Amino acid sequence: MTPEIKIVFAEGCMDDFEGSPDELAELVAEIQTMASNGTLFDNATLLREDEVEDLGSMLGAKATRQ
Repeated sequence: MTPEIKIVFAEGCMDDFEGSPDELAELVAEIQTMASNGTLFDNATLLREDEVEDLGSMLGAKATRQ
């Protein structure tokens, strides 16, 4: 038996989503399904070091704005 994977989304990460609440729920369910069956990880792309730094900068800037 494999452990259940819990996906936690960062606060505000879906703020720019342009769709209905039902569409958002479907997207989240699809992401959770992909994580559970492994396709999310099979199709993942590793980030380069500079991309990780850029992501950290963006997340830090967003946290500061809130």
